[in-house]
Amino acid sequence: MTRVKRGYVARRRRKNILKLTSGFQGAHSTLFRTANQQGMKSLTSSHRDRGKRKRDFCRLWITRINAAARRSKKSYHTLIQELYKRKILLNRKMLAQIAILDTYCFSTLLGD
Repeated sequence: MTRVKRGYVARRRRKNILKLTSGFQGAHSTLFRTANQQGMKSLTSSHRDRGKRKRDFCRLWITRINAAARRSKKSYHTLIQELYKRKILLNRKMLAQIAILDTYCFSTLLGD
């Protein structure tokens, strides 16, 4: 029986997975089976945490806007309502930046 030389597909797949997990600790970066499991786990975590990061930033912006609105004796809800009535269409990220950096500009937005 002649010798069968295998292709490079499996080796390439294993090398890619080990490259993905190259910075992990211990066997998670050297042994293929544990590296494969840890790589899948890390990819699911990164996918989940991208959404979590967006939610966390949105919460932070709303908190900052609310704090600036309370300085002017208004609630967050009434502030957003008034901005929509006046057709001032700024997203929460920009409003939070204005609230932090320029309190005078923010108070003019409020109509004080």
